[in-house]
Order: sequence, then C-alpha cells, then structure tokens
Amino acid sequence: MGLSKGGRSSIQSKVQKLLSPLPENLRNTLYLRVFSLMQIPVLFFIRPKVLRVDEKGCTVVIPLNRRTKNHLGCMYFGVLACGADIAGGLVAMKAIDESGEKISLIFKDFQAQFLKRVEGDCHFVSDDADRVKALVQEAIQTGDRVETSVSVVAHVPGVLDEPAATFQLTLSLKKKS
Repeated sequence: MGLSKGGRSSIQSKVQKLLSPLPENLRNTLYLRVFSLMQIPVLFFIRPKVLRVDEKGCTVVIPLNRRTKNHLGCMYFGVLACGADIAGGLVAMKAIDESGEKISLIFKDFQAQFLKRVEGDCHFVSDDADRVKALVQEAIQTGDRVETSVSVVAHVPGVLDEPAATFQLTLSLKKKS
C-alpha cells in the first residue's frame, strides 16, 4: 500500500520539523544517507559526510578506512569515483527538490585524472551550483533533456597541498512527463 501524494508531503513535513533543530551539515548528511540506503546502497556503505551544500556548491568527505582502502592502503579508485558522483550530484538533487518538479538525473559521461595517492580522509569539492541550478530551470522550461559539465576536485587536507584527483562529469537532466 503506497502513500498518496498528500500523505507523502505530510510525512515529509513532519520529518523536516523533526530534523530542523539539527545543524544543516547533519541534516544534509542524513538526507544523503537515507537516499543512498534506499536507492544506491554502495554509497551508504562508504559512509560519506556532507560538510556543506550552499549557493556556491558542495563539499563531501569520505573517510579512509577498512571499507574504502585498496590493497596498498590508499583510497580505492572506485570510492573516489563515488565521491565525485556525490559531490557532482548532490547540488542537483537539492535544486530539483527545491523546484518541486519531477526531474530525472543521471551522469552521461565521466572523466577522471588520478594525480596522487589518497592516504587520508578525502574531500570532494564541486563549486558549479550556479550552472546546475540554471540547468534545472532549463529542464523545467523546455521539457527536453539538457546537459552540462560539472567539475569535482578531490583533495586530502593536511596531507596534500595539491589535488589528489580531478573529475569532469556530464550531468544530464530531463523533466518527467
């Protein structure tokens, strides 16, 4: 038995009221964890934490631990790809939620350059929020599939002074009919 649209929004508003006293970082992390648990369990498994989501972009950290290490003790490249996916997609997910429209989100293309070994907790930063928000509005207005490139930089604060990896993802959005 599914919930009606009104029932879902009622539950959603109750959850939002319950979470409202929490700091924004924690609310965003919980949002990401619940979404990943329900939709993409591998993201839940690696335990990402949202440090910020704002008008500029977002920063997500993935801890280096037993779950995220490879056989050499550094972060596995698949986990690095997951971090780029989260940082590149979280701003779009929030913009879609705020629009109130049903929009499908997918990454069409993924390019990565792994520059240094990640031997600590890795921060993934994307500062393309303006471009992503404009893309969401374009998808709503045109109803067509629209795309843009999103940049993500991975670094390890306190360990590396330069980027450990850079990513270019092509974000593709389409309003559902």
